[in-house]
Amino acid sequence: MQFLFVAFGATVLVPLLVGLNPATALFTAGLGTLIFHLVTKGKVPIFLGSSFAFIAPIIAASKQWGMPGTLAGILGVSLVYFVMSALIKWQGQKVINRLFPPVVIGPVIILIGLTLSGSAVDMAKTNWLLAAVSLTTAILVLTFCKGLIKLVPVVCGLIVGYVVALCMGKIDFSGVLSASWFALPPSIAHFHLPQFEWEPFVYMIPVALAPVIEHIGDVYVVSSVAEKDFVSDPGLHRTMLGDGLACMAASFLGGPPVTTYSEVTGAMSITKVTDPQVIRIAAFTSIVFSVIGKLSAFLQSIPSAVLGGIMLLLFGSIANVGIQNLINHHVDLSQTRNTIIVSVTLTLGIGGAVLSYGNFTLGGIGLSAVVGVVLNLLLPQQKVKKETEPANK
Repeated sequence: MQFLFVAFGATVLVPLLVGLNPATALFTAGLGTLIFHLVTKGKVPIFLGSSFAFIAPIIAASKQWGMPGTLAGILGVSLVYFVMSALIKWQGQKVINRLFPPVVIGPVIILIGLTLSGSAVDMAKTNWLLAAVSLTTAILVLTFCKGLIKLVPVVCGLIVGYVVALCMGKIDFSGVLSASWFALPPSIAHFHLPQFEWEPFVYMIPVALAPVIEHIGDVYVVSSVAEKDFVSDPGLHRTMLGDGLACMAASFLGGPPVTTYSEVTGAMSITKVTDPQVIRIAAFTSIVFSVIGKLSAFLQSIPSAVLGGIMLLLFGSIANVGIQNLINHHVDLSQTRNTIIVSVTLTLGIGGAVLSYGNFTLGGIGLSAVVGVVLNLLLPQQKVKKETEPANK
């Protein structure tokens, strides 16, 4: 229960931001986690939740192709995971390091946070007081709290912001009162195969590059916390395949793409509980929560300003992770090739560059990621000059 509590806030926040049902996200997160554990032979204690990397792409794609076409396009995310799984099985992790070094992934992660900043401000300005309350609460939790509470600033911010909004009379309970206590999420209760369109399918493929690298990093961290080598057994190719199949299931069921949740890894580090069976219990609990109709309606009643306040911190934190990625891997920005890759990637993403061909468009994070990979492969590596020792006097 406490592991699900850690993952709950972020898992339901993504669908609320992109216009999907939070109950569906809880269902697909639980189901995706169980699929992941099946593929990895039940050995890896990882929980899969909604991915923040796809917020901006889903919003942009839904405006052009509608939500049904966008959800079908998420199948392209699964394809990236499948290809990477096969490459790792064939060549080992060296192929990943060659295609996606820190100088490429760092700027892409920065863009994921920065491109969403406008949405955060737009939602927060609907009521700056509520936004400030939820933001301040999250900051205080991160700064002064310890243990598991420190891992759930999103949940704490949402709760306090919601209570203040309730006192201000800003909550509409009509949806909660009319909702049934138990009901399958609409997209699952009325399941039908997504209508495939190749444009959103191709559009989503480049966006999956950052979560793929995040996946690899999380597997290494989980291995360290559990003191087991999951990279070798069951193997990184299996964890990648499990994540891809989970994303495919989410696409078919109308949920957002899922990714490995470092928040849960942090909770494991604190509690010292690393048994994968506990994570599977959390996954089953997530599915149970998804069929509580009142809960879904309650989540949808959260005011936009409360969500916006949380996003002001959250999206900036995502950009900060990208900066840390560059620093921790000692990316030398004095090298011309590195400066070019970072500069062009950030400029294209922030500037909103778009390539169009017929009905197909590629822009934003996806275009920036592709350009970063291409520049990294084409630009020559620079030799690092070794400092010469002064001659003995």
